[in-house]
Amino acid sequence: MNKIIRRVFTVLPAVLLQVLWLLIVFHWLAPWAALISAILSVLALLFVLYLIMKQDESTYVILWLLVILTAPLPGALLYLIFGNKRTTRPLKKKLDKTPPLPADDTDTEPVYTALSAENRRLAQTFRWVENRTGFVPHKNRNAKYYPLGDEMFPDILTELKKAKRFIFVEYFIIENGVMWDSMTEILEEKAAQGVDVRVMYDDLGSISTYTKTDAEKLKAKGIRCISFNPLVLIKGTLNCRDHRKMLIIDGTVVFSGGVNLADEYINQIEKYGHWKDIGFRLTGEAVGNYLRMFAEFWNAFAGERIPDEYLTGCRASDADAADGLVLSYYDSPLYSDAVSNELYIDLLSQAQETAWFYTPYLMPGNALLDAFIRAARRGVDVRIIMPGIPDKKLVYRMSRSFYRVLLEAGVRIYEYTPGFVHAKATLIDGVVGTVGTVNLDYRSLFLHFENNSLFYRASLLDDLKADFLETQEKCVERTVENIGMSFKKWLVDGLLRIIAPLC
Repeated sequence: MNKIIRRVFTVLPAVLLQVLWLLIVFHWLAPWAALISAILSVLALLFVLYLIMKQDESTYVILWLLVILTAPLPGALLYLIFGNKRTTRPLKKKLDKTPPLPADDTDTEPVYTALSAENRRLAQTFRWVENRTGFVPHKNRNAKYYPLGDEMFPDILTELKKAKRFIFVEYFIIENGVMWDSMTEILEEKAAQGVDVRVMYDDLGSISTYTKTDAEKLKAKGIRCISFNPLVLIKGTLNCRDHRKMLIIDGTVVFSGGVNLADEYINQIEKYGHWKDIGFRLTGEAVGNYLRMFAEFWNAFAGERIPDEYLTGCRASDADAADGLVLSYYDSPLYSDAVSNELYIDLLSQAQETAWFYTPYLMPGNALLDAFIRAARRGVDVRIIMPGIPDKKLVYRMSRSFYRVLLEAGVRIYEYTPGFVHAKATLIDGVVGTVGTVNLDYRSLFLHFENNSLFYRASLLDDLKADFLETQEKCVERTVENIGMSFKKWLVDGLLRIIAPLC
């Protein structure tokens, strides 16, 4: 409810501007109303042509076309403030002004040579992700998969207690409770021992759970702490949130996945039934990508630089045998390509047998929706596991508006009856997949900063497959027959599909 109220106040100035404009036209500019209307119509048409010529997601363009044609003045204003990539310039400026990190000298050619010999098409995908994000693939070492946040939490505490040099914490949501209080106790002890502890959280994501006072308490204990993109005034970067999740310890281990630092993620409290989330732990040289992700953001937005020597030394021991490949990257609204969106489309196009997805929200753009449909129609076993109990009822209803077209194409959709699914993962043919923070909705795919790890022939994917099948046993399968259809439902679904990019 609080988020809905905030979004109402976000668009309120534009609506008031339209009302004021209409009053001016009808009361003071009545003699020239026809001329003014004609000028506005021409300007609206030019704006529409500009949107059509841009290479944006079609559902997003259609939404803005409807808004601008319905109410030209507030519609254009809202687009210029929130809908245009130029609104991300303040964030890009900070990142661009920051001195670059030391070059990653990893020699990836042996990796690509071996991968190309096995699967040339997939090697092209890995190379494309590297070219678009600047992050390189590494040999996977001792990765551990967690089917629940409950199981990951004890390992987090164990690894935190081992820290000798530094601890970096970056999460969308931090909330005081069993999980964060237990971690904070260790962070304070480590800071007192001289360990460099830094915490970064998203200001809007934690707006109702973590206050400036909480952050100041951390600082008083010797822990550096900043909020990302603080919500001070309504601005164009409002939608660009830091949805990334990572805990990096000494450059030797990293935890990531869907789990935020709040008690529902480890089922200490129950909000929406049983909370199903997943995560993973990486060790060895693959940790370096996460170090660079954190350092890039901290250097740009904290106003101080992480020592460059922290970014070196992420090497595997001789005892750590390679276990497939992993390419960890972060997605950004500042990129020219929506990397994760394009990656999922690409992986679906390569799928031959299976394409399985975990996601809490299902509001794909047309291109990704078509990729799901095409894969299913050519005989690929496409499955999606969704929540059975929603955390946001309107968003859940919007997600369900996409069910019929997917089900009719042969996609199988399951809803987790014990509660809420917050997991975000992909598994293609059992050999390549992703685990990270990316939801299948517009915000996650196009507007947020996200992190994702792309695995190939790693045993972690076997664990993901086993967990997916086990979770599926606790789900109810949705079919065309049991979702129902009426004219009213059809009409509502159509309207929800239009406004889905706003949610």
